[in-house]
Formats: sequence, structure tokens, C-alpha cells
Amino acid sequence: MLTAKDLGGVMGMMPAFATDDAVDINATQTVAVDNLAEGVDRIIEDGIDVISTTGTYGECYNLLWEEFRTITTAAVDTVRKRVPLFIGVTSPNPREVVQKMNFVKDTAADGVLLGVPYYETLPVDDAIRFYHDIADLFPTLNILIYHNPGNHKFTLPVGAFRELVKKPGIIGMKDSHRTTSAFMNLQRITQGRISVFVNQTQFHPYHGMGAAGCWSTEVWMGPWPILHLRNLVRRGENDKAAEVIADIMTASQGKPVPGEGFKRPAEYADYCKVGPTRVPFVNFPDVQIDRAKKRAAHWMEMNERYRPLVEAENGRSAA
Repeated sequence: MLTAKDLGGVMGMMPAFATDDAVDINATQTVAVDNLAEGVDRIIEDGIDVISTTGTYGECYNLLWEEFRTITTAAVDTVRKRVPLFIGVTSPNPREVVQKMNFVKDTAADGVLLGVPYYETLPVDDAIRFYHDIADLFPTLNILIYHNPGNHKFTLPVGAFRELVKKPGIIGMKDSHRTTSAFMNLQRITQGRISVFVNQTQFHPYHGMGAAGCWSTEVWMGPWPILHLRNLVRRGENDKAAEVIADIMTASQGKPVPGEGFKRPAEYADYCKVGPTRVPFVNFPDVQIDRAKKRAAHWMEMNERYRPLVEAENGRSAA
């Protein structure tokens, strides 16, 4: 079992590497295992700190049971305990969550990424009970709370953590965009018992308020901008960190539209082969394609600038 102190740095939210026929509604096995293994192995070697699968970017909502098993097995076999690995098990059906976790517990994964059942908005008391019940059912699996208010139609209030910290298996959270005052209150309640990963563009200044790390989908276009940001933040070089964040935000080319997500740009980057966007998201206007290509191009340009800096920093660390 891990503890909150074992989690920090950059968490890569893994895509559900897709085969070419993933655009076909009749396809039943759309996981490109070889591309997954190549991409995961590379990003670990390049310095990622944590990997989580099958969140929104990993299409937890859009995989068949056998595909979930394939992704889980392939991720576990590739990671080989080199970094903490969390398998996303979020579902609108809590019984399916249990089914998925019964599979995960027999693998070498470190834990699960778990959001609330999300088809209908869940009352807060039921959300707390859900996490407590799951923690009691699976005491050997660490739980990373997946807090995604937009997609789950539910905001986990800060006050709920007075109850959630009572379960030692709940050791972390992938969070989304809390205000600074809410985040500081969260840190006062959790007192280091839960490591919180914030959005990459929040790592400064939230690290100074207690964030253990940041999460990113864009690292699958190349992790070096985010790894450089991590190193700057850890050294307290906040002005330089703010400049990197501004550069990253420029790469976004505006807010993605529903269904576009962050995967389209990765298809046009040269870091790993994420594959096409799965059905039903198959038709994209030219303006979206153009934005995705520009975003990928900017990210690859950042890779060229930041990779030498990260490699030099790693050399200093090794020395």
C-alpha cells in the first residue's frame, strides 16, 4: 500500500490508445496495445511521476468490458511498478465499479482512480457513503478520488473531506479548478493525508499552498513543458514557472468544444500514437482540425525548447 507521501509531481492522464477501426460502431476490440506499451514506456523513461488510466481522456465511458481489461493488463505489464499506476474505474453504475475493482485488485496496479456514479447528480451524503463502502470493500487498493464536476455533475465539497480522510486507503485526488480559498481549506482539513493533484496551469501557485502535483493530458504530446514546470515549482522559481504556464496556455488555442477533448491535438503530435477519436466523435469541422494542428505544432515547439532544460536538470540531479 502507498501513502499520500508517495504521490507527487506530474500525473499523466493516459489516453485509451485506439486502433484505426475505433471509428467503427461495430468494432469490439479497439485498444492498440503495442502503441500503448510504446507510449507508456517512453513517458516513464522521460520522467513522468504517476500514471492514471481511463479517466475522461482515457474514455472510461466509451470502452467495452473486455477493452477495459485489455487496457488495465497492458498498462500494468508496461509500467512494471516503475511509477505509481492508478486504473480508472469510474462508472454511472456503482456495481460496475465493484466489478472493475475486483479485476484490478488481482493485478499489480497500485490503486484506482474513482469518481462518483454520475448519471444523476449524487447527494453529498451518498457520495461519502459510496467512497466509504468502496474503501471498506477493497482495503488493499489505494483510492485516488477523481473529482470532475463538469462531467460528473457533482462537486465534492471541501467539508466532505472531514469524513473521507477517515479511510486510510483514500490517499489522493485528481482535482479540478477549486478557488484558492477552497483549496486552502481543503489542505487544513486533509493535513497531508490526501495528496492533491491540480490542473497543470494551477501548479503555481497551488504548490505553495500544499498541492502535491499536477495532472496533465497534454504530456502525451511530450512531457517536457510540464516536467520543466514541475522542476521550477519545486525550486521555488515562481516567476519562471508563471512564464511556462503562460506558454502552455498559449498552446491550448482556446477552449475545446464538447466532444473534441484534448485528444485531437495528440493525433497530430509526434510523441506517441494515440490513435483516432472513438465513435461517436468522428466528424470534426475544419476549424477544429486546424485548431488541433496548431495546438500540436505549438506543443512540439515547446518540446524542443524545454527538453534540453529538463535533461540538463536531470543531469544535475544525477550528479
